[in-house]
Amino acid sequence: MKLPPETLERREGLAALVAALGAADGEVRPIGGYVRDSVLNLDPSDIDLATVHMPEESVRRIRAAGFKAVPTGIAHGTVTAVLPSGPVEVTTLRRDVETDGRHAIVAFTDDWAADAARRDFTINALSADPRDGLVHDYFGGLDDLAAGRVRFIGDPLARIAEDHLRILRFFRFHARFGKGPPSAADLDACAARANDLMALSRERIAQELIKLLALADPAPTIAVMVSRGIFLPVLPEIDRAGVERLSALVAREGGDGDAIRRLAALLPSDPAVADKVGARLKLSKLQRKRLIVAAEPAQGDPRALAYRIGAQGARDRLLLAGDAPGLAAIEGWTPPRLPIGGGALVALGMNAGPKVAAALAAIERRWIAEGFPDRARVEALVQEEVARSE
Repeated sequence: MKLPPETLERREGLAALVAALGAADGEVRPIGGYVRDSVLNLDPSDIDLATVHMPEESVRRIRAAGFKAVPTGIAHGTVTAVLPSGPVEVTTLRRDVETDGRHAIVAFTDDWAADAARRDFTINALSADPRDGLVHDYFGGLDDLAAGRVRFIGDPLARIAEDHLRILRFFRFHARFGKGPPSAADLDACAARANDLMALSRERIAQELIKLLALADPAPTIAVMVSRGIFLPVLPEIDRAGVERLSALVAREGGDGDAIRRLAALLPSDPAVADKVGARLKLSKLQRKRLIVAAEPAQGDPRALAYRIGAQGARDRLLLAGDAPGLAAIEGWTPPRLPIGGGALVALGMNAGPKVAAALAAIERRWIAEGFPDRARVEALVQEEVARSE
């Protein structure tokens, strides 16, 4: 199989970079996801190149071509070339010398097949010759891609032992590219080694989980993971009930899938549980807060809810609850601001301090309950509160 000649023209500067790295002499190839996605006529999000050159030579050639070179992972052979169209990772061909489930010690090589053999799945081990677009496939990745099959390269247990994160990557790639149930042998290996996930940083687990949940419909794959106990070592809160909630959410979201909201669907409706999971996964403060807010029930008037917790929080709760009328009520609606402040109360004779704050809070509650009326009505509410305080 060959990639079309225009593949390298999709990104500004890419053809020039490939030429500078020795395309004419077969010294560089696009590799991995870029080739995989191009085979499927998808627009690749990332571009990775592999080369026979040592990192220092890659840096020299990149700079000679007029591009910035950043030594982002020089010990592992990776240099980032900054093109007008975005960054491109350029990595020297490698083979693994030693692995511990999280990190690898590598040695550089000029053997394309050896470099492909250290990759995780057959569909990610494809490379393409930029001279004629010929796709090099050492492990049957093209057939697997056509069949919608995700397979480890070689012994799945050995590949998982090299990098435990491959368990989660297996399910993410299956959710994206798989057709039908996962490969039985690879699934069995993931289930047998699920406890290995405990050795990973929670940040790496969160990154993979969020990528999985952001896909079009992760629910069937998540259901398989739950049935085989994949989450038990690190996220025991996710169970079959969570899968049912996620499936329902995906069905009603349309094209508005969101990973944090979907994570909320997987968890019990309990802010304490959401907080615990957010802390364990080391989510950002904003993500953790959103997860906690989404765990509360969607009660009361939808617009009042959006005013209190924000439009995003209200949308999360209403989608999780399946409240279509509530969602319609806040669609395109911007929560207003209370058109008066404490100064208006002081101007009418109320002493500044706690009394003003209490009166202002009472006015705001009435304003919300009445559906956010205009300023004239708010001024009337102010007069009533001032009179009541006298």
